[in-house]
Amino acid sequence: MLLGMLMPILPIDTGRYGTKEMKLIFEEENRLQRMLDVEAALAWAHAEVGDIPREDAEKIMKKASTRYVKLKRVKEVEQKIKHDLASIVRVLAEQSGSSGTYVHLGATSYDIIDTANALLLKDALGLIEHKMERVEDILIEKADKHKGTIMAGRTHGQHALPITLGFKIANWMRETARNLQRIKQCRERLIVGKMSGAVGTQAGLGRHAAKIQELVMKKLGIELADISTQIVQRDRHAEMVCVFAICASSLDNIATEIREFQRPEIAELFEAFEYKKQVGSSTMPHKRNPEICERICGLAKVLRGLVGPSLENVVTWHERDLTQSSSERFIIPEACVLLDYMLFLMIDVLTNLRVDKSRMQRNLKITEGRMMSEAVMSTLFEKGMNRQEAHELLRKLTVESEIEDRPFRDLLTENKEIRRFLTDKNITDALNPMKYLGTAIEQVDIIVEKTRRERRKKA
Repeated sequence: MLLGMLMPILPIDTGRYGTKEMKLIFEEENRLQRMLDVEAALAWAHAEVGDIPREDAEKIMKKASTRYVKLKRVKEVEQKIKHDLASIVRVLAEQSGSSGTYVHLGATSYDIIDTANALLLKDALGLIEHKMERVEDILIEKADKHKGTIMAGRTHGQHALPITLGFKIANWMRETARNLQRIKQCRERLIVGKMSGAVGTQAGLGRHAAKIQELVMKKLGIELADISTQIVQRDRHAEMVCVFAICASSLDNIATEIREFQRPEIAELFEAFEYKKQVGSSTMPHKRNPEICERICGLAKVLRGLVGPSLENVVTWHERDLTQSSSERFIIPEACVLLDYMLFLMIDVLTNLRVDKSRMQRNLKITEGRMMSEAVMSTLFEKGMNRQEAHELLRKLTVESEIEDRPFRDLLTENKEIRRFLTDKNITDALNPMKYLGTAIEQVDIIVEKTRRERRKKA
């Protein structure tokens, strides 16, 4: 490789992870344009209050574009002066001619950077919310479709009681709805800008300082921070990363469930596999790995790992230090790119999810009826047996059934104490999984309608 020719290193940059639309938001030139947008709004606000001539503001606004302020030139200046924002100011001033004297008037670097970050995050949250709503839509449809698809419910990895696939998916759906709610609530505190100067007092902006700040934010279409120092306080960004980590963990949870269900021993749910060309293993031709779900789970670990440094960024020396700057250059774009990409992957997984209903039916029979022991106990209680005595009797019978590998029904029908209370029909009904779903189907109907109602309200 020739000296000086740098190749991408991180998998986001190589194109392995991340959607094009999200990466474009945080791409260097777009970030530069957003900072120029803030500088343009500042010049316009100064002209509005009469601090600078309108024609000079208009010249700055015209030149505050990457058509004129080239990224290459900004980097050349930064190599000399070692300050990224000051480099942008100098190049914009160069391009603005005599009007350049009014560029960045009264502002500090983080007036521009923090406000530009708010603009970037506004766009990023828009993409994330849209994809999360799509995940919710798919889950609504799947929950409704499979509300009667019976399967084994599992606790501790063991068969517990029968549930339906729709009931399981409805739980995922409501978790997604809560995450959407968290993001929307976080947005209110996150998408704010400021124009408050070197320590937050707005002294450098003169007597029209408050009005200038108000006008800048109005021009940019974001809210203003109620109060700030040299920076917008980092609890806002920390909240975002914590919320994103919760969202990532929810996606991790769904993906982990699907991975478990794709195991040949269970084989009830499968992510899509392109049989004509997709390769599952470099050495084992038979492999059909849940690799998309595994990717989601792996990236969730990375996103959760961003929580620590984002919380540490809340702490700052007095009105400002530089400890947040370097870490959040990674944290903010990485958190957005990863969550957006995980949602993109989950949309694909859920849209093309394969359900094996016949396997679910076979798996219900694995324990030879023992899974229905609670139903039998409830029936015994209804017929007059002491609940605790029924529990102990059935515990012994389930152990015997498992050790002797005999159907649970046989032991029930042979047991004299059981037959004192239950007829053959009672036993048959108690061992029927379809008759022991409780309110599962009704709950799905209620929660699907609730989620649809919430969506209509948002629209």
